[in-house]
Amino acid sequence: MEPGFYENATYAPDRATFPNGCHVCEVEIDPETGEIRLVGYVVVDDVGTVINPLTLKGQVHGGLAQGIGQILMEQVAYDRQSGQLLSASFMDYAMPRADVMCDIAIHENPVPTRTNPLGAKGAGEAGCVGSLPAVMIGIMNALEPLGVRELDMPATSERVWQAIRNAGAST
Repeated sequence: MEPGFYENATYAPDRATFPNGCHVCEVEIDPETGEIRLVGYVVVDDVGTVINPLTLKGQVHGGLAQGIGQILMEQVAYDRQSGQLLSASFMDYAMPRADVMCDIAIHENPVPTRTNPLGAKGAGEAGCVGSLPAVMIGIMNALEPLGVRELDMPATSERVWQAIRNAGAST
């Protein structure tokens, strides 16, 4: 027998538990160029018992970057004739860099769940799931005074500029 402790266990809760939270993103848009600048971002999440605050913040930051990238620049492109993926490498598929991001304030409001002994809820998707609507709503709120009522993702500078021009032409 080898020395050491070995343990196996399985826990199956009676029902699922879900994290929840609130994301708010402030954006500025240059109407002459369509450039979007993230000015501020605040997250308050309830992921239940926080086991490791540092890794939780890292997960949220990573999820935010993923969601922000999807809104602002990421686009899967295919060749219309062959169906060949054209954005198959990081040379062709844009992802956000540090200069795209802004200061992010992450806060926790932990309410332990009663469905598991740790009181923990999921946190892996929290940053990405909340960032998609928060950023797009921020963009649309900034564009509303200019007459823009709809905008397809990704919200590139070119698309934003064109939407502003089209809204101005229809008024």
